[in-house]
Amino acid sequence: MCFSASSSFIASAVIGSIGVATLRHVREPRALLFASVPMLFAVHQFSEGFVWLGLDGHIGKLALDHVAFLFMLYAQGILPLLMPAAVVLMEPPGWQRKAILGLTAVGALVCAWDVYGLIFFPSQVFVEQNSIAYRNPLTGDFWISCLYIIATCGALLLSTHRVVKAYGVVNVIALTVAEIVKEYAFASVWCFYAAIMSVMIYWQFRRLNIDIETPNGTSPNLRPFLLAWLRPGRSALVGAD
Repeated sequence: MCFSASSSFIASAVIGSIGVATLRHVREPRALLFASVPMLFAVHQFSEGFVWLGLDGHIGKLALDHVAFLFMLYAQGILPLLMPAAVVLMEPPGWQRKAILGLTAVGALVCAWDVYGLIFFPSQVFVEQNSIAYRNPLTGDFWISCLYIIATCGALLLSTHRVVKAYGVVNVIALTVAEIVKEYAFASVWCFYAAIMSVMIYWQFRRLNIDIETPNGTSPNLRPFLLAWLRPGRSALVGAD
């Protein structure tokens, strides 16, 4: 877990590199949002580096307020909608897709509630036991927190894609550990672990195991539709890469 601005920036650089590598292997537009998760977490960790700078007195109070808002906006507002939406885009027709669509609606409700709370209610950000604690009277509501977890982790666990389901399992484990060990800094610690574990997403895209039409099969489409320019002089057939 991050204990300083430098560790947050280092984590951001490492996860950002993983994010770029993941996007290089996306071959289907509907998988793009899920493949973007590592990159989005990298930006998220980058913003927390500036939160550390603000809490250490290296940037002004106004700047601290802005970067803390951005961190909380993603962690508490965007993530519960983004995760089920990313999963449902890749899901084939069936009862699981319908269930995940329902969880996406739950995530949208949580997103609206938390964004409203972050905009209209004052938030507190402070260091507690070498971790950053984020507090907001509305986003910290117990029932909203339960819906948050159901939408975010439930969509992953319901997916027909084994790698998505596995990512959901490790996130539930990390969530439980973070709640027990670092409950006072839950948002910061869980998001950091989720970012690190997003390397699983890269590995599966690299092995062509994210296939929209045949979940858990190897994608027959070897031509990347995104960031092909990162492979100058290489063949379009990159499945062996």
